[in-house]
Amino acid sequence: MKKQISRLLLLGISVLAVSACTKTDNYEGPNASFEGRIIDATTGENLQSETGSTQIRLEQQDWETTASPQTIPSKYDGTFKDTKLFKGKYKVVPTNGGFWPVYDTATVDIGSNTQHNFEVTPYAKITNFSSELVDGNTLRLTFTIDPPVTAGLPTLRTIQPLVNITSMVGTGATIRDYSVTERLNMNGKAFAELPDVSTDVDVAGKTMTLEVPNLKRGTKFYVRVGVQWNDSFASWNLSNILEVQVPNE
Repeated sequence: MKKQISRLLLLGISVLAVSACTKTDNYEGPNASFEGRIIDATTGENLQSETGSTQIRLEQQDWETTASPQTIPSKYDGTFKDTKLFKGKYKVVPTNGGFWPVYDTATVDIGSNTQHNFEVTPYAKITNFSSELVDGNTLRLTFTIDPPVTAGLPTLRTIQPLVNITSMVGTGATIRDYSVTERLNMNGKAFAELPDVSTDVDVAGKTMTLEVPNLKRGTKFYVRVGVQWNDSFASWNLSNILEVQVPNE
């Protein structure tokens, strides 16, 4: 009898101990979303981008303690979206892209389906981008690098073609033999030092050509060009994407 009573007492103590250690989580899960566009202020169109290159940085302001910053990566089309955020007031700013730094953070009350767009001024626009096949399977790319602002412009690191067999083409999605081996290493050259192949006095910026030889015949490629800068993010400005079909013969 005494043994049974002891076992019951021990069982009761164990249940109480477990109950004391169990705490109900009263916090709601992520129940808000935030989306929008990163807009080129010089054109009003979405900034040419690639997945993750540009980010939206968020810092929640109404949390009980200082919340760690979080980021939303951009998509190829210059949009962003996150559906797993907590409702609240956030300071938000675009960062880590090929544009002049944005110092004025916006304060946004993020709730259900919140939308907010950002305007940025790119270091350079890649315009007049065109391609042609020469000698059957050599790709010649012509484009203009046009900085809206030249004073204080970072120096250049790299100018290169970006070539892939899918439309997801960018600095992290490119075929090495067609891109890295054909890139121009600028080694800190200033924009003003770039050569200019254009004779059109009405064309702003610097017009350049790149050639990518020995493309695989009978293959469809997606191509763009990128200009990398010596800023704190080693960021890129990118052209739009062109589709190129290399004939069999």
